[in-house]
Amino acid sequence: MNAATLQKTPGDNIGSPPASPAEWMDYLKGKLAIQKVRVRPFGDYYDGIHQKMLFAQSKYKSEFADVFERWNDNFCGLVIDSVNERLAIEGFRMTDEPQADKEARSIWQRNFLDAESAAGHLDAMTQGSAYVIVWGDSDGEPVITVESAETTVVQFKPGSRREVEAAAKFFVDDWGREHCTLWLEDVVCTGGPSLLGYSIDKTERNPLKVVPVVPLQNRTRLIGEPMSDLAPIIPLQNAINKVTSDALVASEYAAWPQRFVTGLEIQENDAGQPIEPFRVAVDKLLQAEDPAASFGQFDAADLSNYVDLVDMLVQHLASCARVPFHYMLKGGQVPSGDSITSAEAGLIAKTRERMLHFGEAWERVMRLAFLVLKDKERAEAYEAEVMWRDPENRTEAQHMDSLLKLQMLNVPKQQLWLDAGYTPQQIERFQGLLEEEAKTEMEMADKYQTQADKAALAQPGQASTPGGGNKQAQKAASKAPQGNSGNASRETAGK
Repeated sequence: MNAATLQKTPGDNIGSPPASPAEWMDYLKGKLAIQKVRVRPFGDYYDGIHQKMLFAQSKYKSEFADVFERWNDNFCGLVIDSVNERLAIEGFRMTDEPQADKEARSIWQRNFLDAESAAGHLDAMTQGSAYVIVWGDSDGEPVITVESAETTVVQFKPGSRREVEAAAKFFVDDWGREHCTLWLEDVVCTGGPSLLGYSIDKTERNPLKVVPVVPLQNRTRLIGEPMSDLAPIIPLQNAINKVTSDALVASEYAAWPQRFVTGLEIQENDAGQPIEPFRVAVDKLLQAEDPAASFGQFDAADLSNYVDLVDMLVQHLASCARVPFHYMLKGGQVPSGDSITSAEAGLIAKTRERMLHFGEAWERVMRLAFLVLKDKERAEAYEAEVMWRDPENRTEAQHMDSLLKLQMLNVPKQQLWLDAGYTPQQIERFQGLLEEEAKTEMEMADKYQTQADKAALAQPGQASTPGGGNKQAQKAASKAPQGNSGNASRETAGK
């Protein structure tokens, strides 16, 4: 790293910004190193490979470190997964059309983003941020990749929290060679490390005129770095690990009654070491010839104190993470109906907040994808909308009942289908199926009505009149009503 680069370390406000692509690579590499130190511990806690004996004394660690090396009682994965499993994107509305944009969905599926987006959400909630890169392939089709905060870094424009001035991805190939791709507004450069910093191997013009890297950030404050959902959870997780490990040690050394004997002469061997007087076993009886000897036992350690403390810490963890209490599976009956809806209200609110932050990023990603396609209208569709799957889990009966009530308020049928959980692709198929059903019903009605008419025309004495009817039908229509014919008959009989 050269002297000019050393004067522009991340966080240093002294000096001018990088002036060349090589200087940008040096600067962003230093910024990425700081970012990795900050975010990697959160990933370790999610994976359960973190330090598990942080609160233990050194002697305790030296005695039991090997015992708990592979031991794990990790709630961090549950905190992230309980939200991530409810984040699913069904499609995009890029224009005022009520239906989902077909081309946007095609771009999404072609880049395997049903799965990749879930991985991006997971990393963003775990480490605070992930990144999405949009580019075009040799055929001009959008290529979208989701990257980790341990390999990709961005630099925002001075005074902005959204406009990216430069971005870089650093990675090591299978042969151990380090590579870097740098995106600036006018050029895209690739290179690698050299003796005096990074050197540029190839430079191309950036046809998009913008940095095509979108930060997928977890909830952020107006200042500071994006926050990991595990930041307030880790201290509680450490305490749970400490108390649980203490309980396991107590169960090994103090969870059974210890026996003692008094008044018994202690026998020693030739080396002066005391000899164990008894071999305790289930089928053994302790006895002593000395009448002054007496036997007794200490009470076993009560492990319920550890259980109570762990339960308290788990409750605090669940409260901070807004995880429903029944996710912890501590006895009792799992709630159902309105009870489970109430219990999951905090989790649903947390999920919808993540949808708000992530949705902004995915809308920008899709606008960049249409910019690659040179579709100016949708590249500037700032009214675009992400169509998220409903995060609430409800019984089918409750769900259908609420939809029927919405139908009474004249909510459009397509919106009811979306609320019912059907994807835009399924709804599109519904339209075609409904048209086929209506066409079939019309054909069947026409077919059988025509046969009935032919049968009626084939009967004798029912020739059609120029007016389109037949004589028998006209005669029947001209007859007087017969409802009071009985009265008329009685009048005739009485005369």
